[in-house]
Amino acid sequence: MDAIEYLKSPAKQDHGTAVAIYGAEQYLKSAALKVVADQILGREDEDALPTRFTGKDAELVRVLDELRTVSMWSDCRLVIVDNADDFVSKYRAGLEKYLDKPAKKSVLVLDLKSWPKNTKLAKKVAKVGLDINCASLKPAQVPRWIAAHARQKYGKTIDGPAAQILVELAGTSLAQLDTELDKLSTYVGETEKIDAEAVRILVGGWRAETTWAMLDAVRDGQVGQAIGLLDKLLAAGEAPMKLLGGINFTYRRIAKATEISRHGMPLADALKSAGMQPFVVGKIVSYMRRIGRPRAEQIYGWLADADMDLKGSSSLSDRAVLELLLLRLGGRAGT
Repeated sequence: MDAIEYLKSPAKQDHGTAVAIYGAEQYLKSAALKVVADQILGREDEDALPTRFTGKDAELVRVLDELRTVSMWSDCRLVIVDNADDFVSKYRAGLEKYLDKPAKKSVLVLDLKSWPKNTKLAKKVAKVGLDINCASLKPAQVPRWIAAHARQKYGKTIDGPAAQILVELAGTSLAQLDTELDKLSTYVGETEKIDAEAVRILVGGWRAETTWAMLDAVRDGQVGQAIGLLDKLLAAGEAPMKLLGGINFTYRRIAKATEISRHGMPLADALKSAGMQPFVVGKIVSYMRRIGRPRAEQIYGWLADADMDLKGSSSLSDRAVLELLLLRLGGRAGT
């Protein structure tokens, strides 16, 4: 079954005598393995510990001896084989034979990268126990995971825009996202909701927050303010290419929406199709109408020029290159 579904209600699942935990998302694997251990050995029993083997070095006879030995400390023995792919390949036949008549008071857990469901061994595990799929999430699934995880683990709500900004700032590693949610839940305190402002301030730091403010100022026609923020960022040591990356992130989407809208799609729908979050679409539509389509159609070219100039194609200073780009995007400089 899917790891996220398992983690929602593990007590409803019958672990039986064998569990296969597999997939590429290490955070989900670690979480699932911990919950499995708690369910089998008891969360409060500190004396009841699993027996662990490393798959590369484990011998089947020793693993089976542990499974068949009665535990002195708990009602059930838990035996885990970490990184078990080589172990399974080497001892597949012996494992299949064991699962025909497994020890009733022991649970074998196999930690694996891959687990083809059509093998005889996989079918035997499914018959006597449980398999948990810890595949990496698709990018579109990550914000939904953030919202569910924040609610389940930290008792906080986080809406779609704030979750998307968290992904943009922290990446898609679930372990890193959990760390950031931990910090955010402490930061907002008794407040139930984690909003976009909290994410920008705490996760991105003042430099990320200032970059967002600079881009908002360009969008709103306050180019002088944007250039002042640019100066502040450069004086603090922010790398020009990193700043260009932040500008690219927003304005490449606007350029893409401009191209999409050429085929008749309404501008607001084109922006959403290009990846803009709904809460900013109205402001971006106003921006695009202010600068006009001829300028909007040149955004891709302006971004490419700035990239080449920062890489040495121009005699202008890095500051001048970025200032010219802001002026162009804000509708204040010639094409």
